[in-house]
Amino acid sequence: MRLSLLFLICLVLTACSTRDLQGTLGGSTAQRLVTHSIDDLVRSIEDEKLDALEGKNVYINSYFLSDSPLKAYADKRLAIELESRFGINVVATQEESEQVMTAFYTSLGTDLDNFGIAIPFGYVPGVAENTQLNIITLEKFHGIAEMYYYIGETGSENRSQVLQAKVKTDALGLPFITIPLSNIDRHESLF
Repeated sequence: MRLSLLFLICLVLTACSTRDLQGTLGGSTAQRLVTHSIDDLVRSIEDEKLDALEGKNVYINSYFLSDSPLKAYADKRLAIELESRFGINVVATQEESEQVMTAFYTSLGTDLDNFGIAIPFGYVPGVAENTQLNIITLEKFHGIAEMYYYIGETGSENRSQVLQAKVKTDALGLPFITIPLSNIDRHESLF
């Protein structure tokens, strides 16, 4: 009996050492989730007031919790969408503009939710605080982008609705393997 228990403990510890256990979403997956959500967000903009600005000079004044590479990316993606889809000339300064868009990003990031049964290992010395061994869990990775904007002569008129886009990838977490349930790959045709 004791030998079986010792074998089971060794098996569980071996599983922990061979599996990449991380509690935060990092790397390429996080980047793809958030950039795809930004892309979906700006592609979802439908506004008659923007249609009426074709050929006009518009300055984009944007705000987020901090100036970050994500904010700069969202700003550039928004500017390209306004130029290509609405025919707006995005200008570098407010002085050369006829209209101002004041954009407020309320979310540009990723979320990771785990539902199910897992054994925490954060109490073990030398192991990250959020490390866990999944028994059976549903891992939900989300990229979320959310914004609203004002458009007008001063940038404080005509508030839009809150726009939100989520890109998801889910997985079934088991002790020795994680099985993807969805995929974030996007292969759009160029033709």
